[in-house]
Amino acid sequence: MRMAVVEAPRMGTAWPDRVTRFEDWGFHAVLTPDTLWTPSPFPVLAAAASVTTRLRLRTWVAAAPLRTPAALVREVGALQSLSGGRFDLGIGVGRPDAEGEAHRLTMPWGTVGERIAQVEESVGAVREGVDPAPEIVVSAAGRRMLAAAGRAADRVALALGPTTTADELARTVGLARELCGPTMPFTLSVVGIGDLMPAWLGRDGLTPRGIRDGGGIGVLDADPDRAAEALLTYEDRHGIDEVTVPGELAEAFAPVLARLPRLTRR
Repeated sequence: MRMAVVEAPRMGTAWPDRVTRFEDWGFHAVLTPDTLWTPSPFPVLAAAASVTTRLRLRTWVAAAPLRTPAALVREVGALQSLSGGRFDLGIGVGRPDAEGEAHRLTMPWGTVGERIAQVEESVGAVREGVDPAPEIVVSAAGRRMLAAAGRAADRVALALGPTTTADELARTVGLARELCGPTMPFTLSVVGIGDLMPAWLGRDGLTPRGIRDGGGIGVLDADPDRAAEALLTYEDRHGIDEVTVPGELAEAFAPVLARLPRLTRR
C-alpha cells in the first residue's frame, strides 16, 4: 500500500518546500490537477522534480481533450527527461465541467465515445513517442471507460466520489476486474480523516460526519492504526494498493502513512 498526495502548487518558494516535505514524510507521489484555474501541471511537476529525488510525479489527471496527442508527447517527454524517469501519466476524458475549458483553448469537445477514443490515441502516442514510456494511470468508473482503461492503462484510478459506499466500491471493482483483468492495480481517492476535510468540499454540503454516517468510504478514521488497517483491507479485498489524499491534509495523513509498512510486515 502506498499513498500519493494531490496538491495544486503554491506561490514562490512554498511549492519546492512543500514537495520536499511530502518526500520526507514518505509519500509515493505528488499529483497535480489539469485545469485552467490552476497552473499547468507540466511546469509545476518539473519544478517538483528539480528539488526531489524519490518522489514520483503525476498529472491528476491530464484531460485528453485539452491538447493534441503530439503536444502531450512533447510535454511528457520533457518531464521524463527532467525527472530522470519519475513521471507517471494520469489521464482521462476530462471533468464534466471541462467543456468550457476546451472551448477557451479552441479545442473540440466531442461525445463521450470520442473523448474515450482521444484517451486511447493519446496513450498510444505517448507509449510510442516517449522513452522510457511512463506508467499510464487512467481515471475510470463506468463500463465504457473501464473497458478502455483495460486496453490502455497500467493502473486504473477508480473515479469514485467520497460518498461511495463499501458495497458500491465492491461493485465497481468487480466490473473493473471483468473489463481490466485480474492483475490490474487500482488507486482510490480519500478526502478526509477524522473531522478534517478540504474546505472546498464543504461547499457541496458535505461533512466528514455526514460522509461516515452515510457509509461513505471517503473519510478515514481519526485513529491512525484503524485508518491504516482500513486501507490494507481495501488492498486485500480489492487490489487497491494506492490511495490519494488531499495536499492540505497531508500532515494529518502522515501518521497513517508511517504505520503502513509496519502493519504490512505482520
